Amino acid sequence: MTTDPPSPAPSHPLLKRAPAGLAIIAMLGPSLVWCAEYIGSGEVILATRTGAILGTSVLWAIVLGIFLKYWIGMSGARYTVCTGEGMIDMLDRMPGPSHWAVWIVLVVQFVSAALSIGSLATAAGAFLNNLIPDAWVPASLGRHMPMLCGWVVTFFAAGIVWSGLFNVLKMVMSLFVLVIVVGVLYVAVHVLPGWGDLARSLGFHLPSQVPDWALQYKGVDRNPWSEILPLIGWGAGGFASQVWYTYWVMGAGYGATAGRGYGRPADVKWLGSMSRSTAQTIKSWCRVLYADATFAMVLGIVITGAFYLAGAGILGPKQLAPEGPDVALTLSRIFSDRWGALGGFLFLVSGTAALVATQIGQLAGWPRLLADSTRLCFPGFNRKIPWKWQFRFFLLFFIATNMFIIFCFKEKPVFLVQTSAIMDGLLLTPLQALWVLVGLFVVLPKLLSKEAAPVLKPHGIFALGLLIAFLVFAYFCVIQIPATLSK
Repeated sequence: MTTDPPSPAPSHPLLKRAPAGLAIIAMLGPSLVWCAEYIGSGEVILATRTGAILGTSVLWAIVLGIFLKYWIGMSGARYTVCTGEGMIDMLDRMPGPSHWAVWIVLVVQFVSAALSIGSLATAAGAFLNNLIPDAWVPASLGRHMPMLCGWVVTFFAAGIVWSGLFNVLKMVMSLFVLVIVVGVLYVAVHVLPGWGDLARSLGFHLPSQVPDWALQYKGVDRNPWSEILPLIGWGAGGFASQVWYTYWVMGAGYGATAGRGYGRPADVKWLGSMSRSTAQTIKSWCRVLYADATFAMVLGIVITGAFYLAGAGILGPKQLAPEGPDVALTLSRIFSDRWGALGGFLFLVSGTAALVATQIGQLAGWPRLLADSTRLCFPGFNRKIPWKWQFRFFLLFFIATNMFIIFCFKEKPVFLVQTSAIMDGLLLTPLQALWVLVGLFVVLPKLLSKEAAPVLKPHGIFALGLLIAFLVFAYFCVIQIPATLSK
């Protein structure tokens, strides 16, 4: 009696071998989108302001925050490369009651998204308002211009996201963002402290208190953690940015994500019958991912650190702390002190472009995150409404919330940005690190075939990085945030 040979594992029709060596550089795409999304309020406003108030002493906070989020973002994206599904679908596979982790994300991120997007539009409106000559503004509209400019930014960014016409605008925006990045790097190099001071700034030193001169500014607290926590929160983006990175990896077609698109769970049957050779092909894409995520981390530390040092070297000695409606003009001193009025104007133009680009990134990312969460928590809603229109529903919702938040808080852009940084950047981040740890080391092996699981088994260094991220961010959430808010 003869038996038929086992059927071969189905192959992925679009899966290709990853590039190797220098050819990997051509595939570094998700990192650029990731950086473009978070190089906005977190760097232009928060890093510069913290440097101005606290000097060079807490540069370590930037390095620590971005390095730990690097492990969260890269580890989550590794799961995506191996399975083809994004982080929200991974969270839906957490052990325990159905959808419990996704429900937490949906509730918290619903509020965080509205506040964060609104804060960014408010800040961008403050920048745009300072680009409009007073002679062009009717007297009756003068006090309302920051609000109107914020609304203009909202509708412009939402229109770009709705239409999907990113390419030409991305090139123009990237040029202006490059101007502000190169300019700030130049300034940072010229105001760089001595190597001894720079080394001490990386040594987890904490100032005893905020300097007296800064307390004259509304919203500045004597406790230095009130400035440090928002900086850590939005360094490399918040909780949502790590989720979005998995979307950008899917868009680039790394590994098992090739040709899958958004809003779809993994093909469990294909994963369960994956051959060893297919797993080896996917593993070659993991190396591309590591290079991409590492590039994003290094770029983020360098650029955020440059804004921080520029604030410490230019604004700090002048005792200027960016705050209120004049935040853009105060920040523009970084360039105007070097290149006069033209430099200040270039900073305002480039800063506006950076904030608008970040607003576009947020309006492209948060509706995806919430649409994914809604798809899983409300299956009936998903069956009746196509994913594309779920996305657009949330986009319309954020247009409405932006208009309301800008109207109410147009005088407090920095307060909004700091609050959003803590809500999005710190509250769920410890859980995110823990969830990704479970996803990589518990969920992933169960999805893969016996042949593929050993090949795609993550290295123990991922567990160590995620565990440290969980402990550090849990400390911030459990100890420092309550202590800071109580003072």
